[in-house]
Amino acid sequence: MSDEKTAQVPEIPFVNEMRLNTKQWLITSAVLLVILVGTPFAWKHTERFKTDADYRIPYSLSKDYWLYHRRLQQIDDHSRVLVLGDSVVWGEYVLPDGTLSHFLNAEAGQTDRFVNAGVNGLFPLALDGLVNYYGGPLRHRRILVNCNLLWMSNPKADLQTEKEEKFNHSHLVPQFSPRIPCYRADANERLSAVAERNFSFLAWVNHLQSAYFNDKSIPIWTLQDDGNDPPHYTNSYRNPLTEIKMAVPEAPANDPQRGPASPRHRSWTENGGNPAQFEWVTLASSLQWQGFQHLIATLNSRSDDVLVLLGPFNEHMIAKESRPGYQALREGITSWLTANKVQFVAPPPLPTELYADASHPLTAGYHLLAKQLSTNAVIASWIALK
Repeated sequence: MSDEKTAQVPEIPFVNEMRLNTKQWLITSAVLLVILVGTPFAWKHTERFKTDADYRIPYSLSKDYWLYHRRLQQIDDHSRVLVLGDSVVWGEYVLPDGTLSHFLNAEAGQTDRFVNAGVNGLFPLALDGLVNYYGGPLRHRRILVNCNLLWMSNPKADLQTEKEEKFNHSHLVPQFSPRIPCYRADANERLSAVAERNFSFLAWVNHLQSAYFNDKSIPIWTLQDDGNDPPHYTNSYRNPLTEIKMAVPEAPANDPQRGPASPRHRSWTENGGNPAQFEWVTLASSLQWQGFQHLIATLNSRSDDVLVLLGPFNEHMIAKESRPGYQALREGITSWLTANKVQFVAPPPLPTELYADASHPLTAGYHLLAKQLSTNAVIASWIALK
């Protein structure tokens, strides 16, 4: 009898699911929207972000574009001048008080009129992407933008080579068009870069990874080993939430890699440097020049008051055979700037001993460059230093 009753019980499959009606879907969507939009907004008002007159984005946070956007938002005084550029503006070999913006402030007799808006590792194509996707606050501003010819010194630097090359800030370059021959990222990485540019929440997630997890996702950070043999996974049992200190990490006060006390802070001639040959690309073929042109067009479309600084390039380092290509490139750039009514200043090269390499001055070099600019008629009238 019991077997007969058991056989009559209908078999109901176990289904672990919840079906939402229209109202519930609307509520769920609203909650998700609040999280996606509200979290980055609330984070800006909660996380401590200490800056000063010589502040620059720390080297370790060079790829934290969400933080860069936040930094630009802080600068609400439109009389201040933002100095845009790559490591030449940022100051590869110098401390924050040895940069071009610092010495321009000194020449102006002020402490915060010039802002170091450079990012280490940038190049024209990446700078164009940074301004387009994370430089929204750059509207109706006074902008001094550096044009570094180093990025057109050979096909590899210009990203023209067909061989795959790894380079900094790949998420800022065009992902699909125009095609960059040496950029071989798969579709997933390209689409991720596009998504991060367009959704603040994803850029904020990248900020968390940069600021607190050494540019790694939490799962990868958890599985990171200490490099020993056998490896030890020191983060395996650590709570990731304890790593979030709610304060943007600061650069070390005494950076061993930079400044007069650093072994890197030496003239290129002291390091045994000799004049080098450069395989200059042409402006017509240059991807970096296309990026720079687009950057200028973007800034002009936002009613920014733009002044281009051409250089400072270490002309002492150019071998005799490479000088005609350099001169042709420089003349082509100045002709384009003139034809397009873009104000520019092209100071003479610094003394050879004031360069660390092909394009980066040492501390004394930035000091002298600032003096040259402060007495230049074009920049003096533009910025009213006098």
